[in-house]
Amino acid sequence: MPPLVTVEAVTPAEAGVDALDRRIIAALQIDGRASWRKIASVLGEPERTVARRALRLLESGLVTVTGLIARGDTVILRLNCRPGAVRDAAVAAARWQNTVFSYVLAGPADCVAELQCPPEQLARFMLEEVPAVPGLVSQHVSPVLRYFRTVHEWHPGILEPAEEAALARFPAPGAAVEPPETDLGPEEWSILNALAEDGRRTHEELAAIAGVSEATARRRVESLSRSGQVSIRAAVEPALLGLPVEALLWIRTRPDEVEEVGRALIRSPLVRYAAAVMGEYQLLVDVTQPSKDALYEFLSTAPWVSKVEAVQSHLVVEALKRSAAPTSLLRAVQGGPAATVD
Repeated sequence: MPPLVTVEAVTPAEAGVDALDRRIIAALQIDGRASWRKIASVLGEPERTVARRALRLLESGLVTVTGLIARGDTVILRLNCRPGAVRDAAVAAARWQNTVFSYVLAGPADCVAELQCPPEQLARFMLEEVPAVPGLVSQHVSPVLRYFRTVHEWHPGILEPAEEAALARFPAPGAAVEPPETDLGPEEWSILNALAEDGRRTHEELAAIAGVSEATARRRVESLSRSGQVSIRAAVEPALLGLPVEALLWIRTRPDEVEEVGRALIRSPLVRYAAAVMGEYQLLVDVTQPSKDALYEFLSTAPWVSKVEAVQSHLVVEALKRSAAPTSLLRAVQGGPAATVD
């Protein structure tokens, strides 16, 4: 059992994050490997200033640049646990290598995680891996059918559209759940795994890890990114962007309304994630807001509300993993290497 650790939520002011820092973070969310010179040029700021601020954000752990590898189909795991075991369960879920996110919730479910799980591994995952989670009372697994928006393509509306366009180099991940059909060799996997640990590793470092030339490493990173095998971007707590209220919404709607509701939801830049899922609810949505009043307005007056039959809402209380990267809380409580869902 992990030791009891308390990590207080940090406000932008407490973290020393100002408007320019948020613009730099937003740039890294679009292209996590963009050079400081490129970001400075797009933002109209001195390169030295951008580099100094960005390095502080990265070295402090407030921002993590990670490479999310497309490993397989995705599923949503909802858990209910015994009192006192909720964080242990969320930590256990976060420590699986293929976990994309793991959150502790306030609401009907105690915690939720998204995992990449190839179809041939789903039975073992449901019947062996999940039941071993400490304190588990009940589980619910919902396969993802398609995405309207993934967190890896979320832009919080901090930059102007022209700035976003100037930074974007690769296509968005797209709606498909299945990973691209590409045969990868040992060199590509070495590069992918290195980027998963640190999305800003230099081409020289990647070349040394994979045993190839720097030029080859550069081409491989470009090819893997364009094909969708890896998505590289910054992971950050939404609170540092001025969005301290985060909620997960399970939305029930008629089957013929799912597409319309999903597209209506992602018109808001504050919707970080929206997916069509199997189960009692047809959509899972992650939304961030500046306040609970703003969340209430989003839930009660937004245009999509008239198209839905029911909404089950949960407040995100703690995040253990975001964009496949451990958060500061997980780093504080975990011990040993991450477990693997083979």
